Amino acid sequence: MTEANDWNANVIKEFRENGGKVSGMFEGFPMILLHTTGAKSGKARIIPLVYLADGDRVFVFASKGGADDNPDWYHNLLAYPEIEAEIGTERFAATAVVLQGAERDEYYAKQVALLPNFGDYERKTKRVIPVVELRRSAA
Repeated sequence: MTEANDWNANVIKEFRENGGKVSGMFEGFPMILLHTTGAKSGKARIIPLVYLADGDRVFVFASKGGADDNPDWYHNLLAYPEIEAEIGTERFAATAVVLQGAERDEYYAKQVALLPNFGDYERKTKRVIPVVELRRSAA
């Protein structure tokens, strides 16, 4: 297991033990666990991310800290958009939808207003950082 996988496993464990709250660099941030399917491997993956809630809508951002390439989890969502997610103690099914144009810009700006480091990520890269809405599936 890589160092990143070990780190994610620890965050996931803490998230589940504390009703969705974690300490360290993500303390106080809204956290979500995405359950994806590997685009190449087909294996189940879980990734902890910071998210934005806007009413009943949930958004995640493929920032990868401002890297010039998208994170693996984003490619997984493109290949397999039907996912599950965990917020707090709730687990739900959702469909990942990549936002475009003005709507994408609006929600990225909302995230920057709440967490200015997302503006730093945007300035570090030439790519447009994808914004993905997680649309809850009907029960």
